[in-house]
Amino acid sequence: MESTTDQRRVRMVVAYDGSGFHGFAANPGVTTVMGSLTEAVERVVRHRVALVGAGRTDAGVHAWGQVVSGDLDAATDLETLARRVNRQCGPAIAIRSIEWAPQDFHARFSATARTYRYQIWNDPAPNPLLATQMWHLSEPLAMHAMAAAADPLLGEHDFSSFCRRPDESASLVRRLLSIRWVDESPLLWCELRATAFCHQMVRSLVGLMVEVGRGRATPADVGFILRARDRARAPAIAPPQGLILWEVSYEGQRWDAVTP
Repeated sequence: MESTTDQRRVRMVVAYDGSGFHGFAANPGVTTVMGSLTEAVERVVRHRVALVGAGRTDAGVHAWGQVVSGDLDAATDLETLARRVNRQCGPAIAIRSIEWAPQDFHARFSATARTYRYQIWNDPAPNPLLATQMWHLSEPLAMHAMAAAADPLLGEHDFSSFCRRPDESASLVRRLLSIRWVDESPLLWCELRATAFCHQMVRSLVGLMVEVGRGRATPADVGFILRARDRARAPAIAPPQGLILWEVSYEGQRWDAVTP
């Protein structure tokens, strides 16, 4: 049924385990995070809703801080909505927080930065309890080398070597604000923050830095591959299960000044 009352913009912070989904974006015929979330919200509010997310994630990729926005009847009790949706979708999907937002807020177009984490289980033996959330690598990795490999990537660059180009006219220039590696052996994780990421960029960058950590490439190779702007130059991308959309920021102004 269609809404018949005044509507307000809502903002949700959503976490999900991407293991059982065919990606984030709604896709008819397959189970996705956004499809499942939308269906659950509509069952509670009893009207059609159009939700948008801050960013799409591929099949098997997780989120702790995905942001979703859309319009709901102004009389909606948000706490009750979150509780009932979580009962339907949990534990695979959970609304962590929910609030009314300014009417011009847009989960994607209002975002000024996004942070991803990539997790690695670096031990001879795999961890069955965490296998769906980490990349298992049995050989030792040189953390200092991976940290050095991050340096040439910082700043604004054309990341064509690390992104799947949606079409020939699309710009792959992005501004990478920070990269840090954290050693909590046997858990290693890399946090990357940028104004925006292009498709498969994080997994491609992690894949290359891991090759440096394995001794199969050097930090100098990273700069060469970046400047080549050639997708074929980069090594294989890291698998999806280690990737988490960790946080989306809305402070300040978008660097590219694009509006919806």
